Amino acid sequence: MEDRQIVEAVLAGDTRQYAEIVRRYQQNVANLTYKLCGTRLEVEEVTQQVFVELYTALPRFRFDSKLSSFIYRITVNVVCKMMGKARRFVSTDELEGLPEQRSEDRNAQQEMIHNEQMEQLRTAIGHLKDEQRTALVLYTFEDFSYQQIADVMQCTLSKVESLIFRAKKNLAKEVKR
Repeated sequence: MEDRQIVEAVLAGDTRQYAEIVRRYQQNVANLTYKLCGTRLEVEEVTQQVFVELYTALPRFRFDSKLSSFIYRITVNVVCKMMGKARRFVSTDELEGLPEQRSEDRNAQQEMIHNEQMEQLRTAIGHLKDEQRTALVLYTFEDFSYQQIADVMQCTLSKVESLIFRAKKNLAKEVKR
């Protein structure tokens, strides 16, 4: 069944179909939440809240974007609301969304340098402003296009370009410290 058919069924009163939406998107929401807020404890709470808010927002979904974009938009909004309450940075041991690349060609010293650099990068990402971190995570780790990011963040393409540019610039400054 296509997303559109499932949404229409839910809106027509077949609430059992909502479980299919949750099944399809729960892991994506959890992954994005983890990359944005960084703790496993918050992921479950945020994910549940996203699907509660999605259920109440579903009647407003107009099919002018993908259901996944609509869900990501709600996810970003919920994360921002919750982080606004808790106002914290992502800790370095919590942000595991960065690729870890082990190389057989690296010796122990090179491996240690690589690990330190990854730690610096995790810390730097954790210190970005919410909007910059969101745009960068969606672009880098979720492979979203600028247009998809603009849809999710409900902003213009030029703002997305600016956010990603500033995020990269701030990362470079932070890593140099």
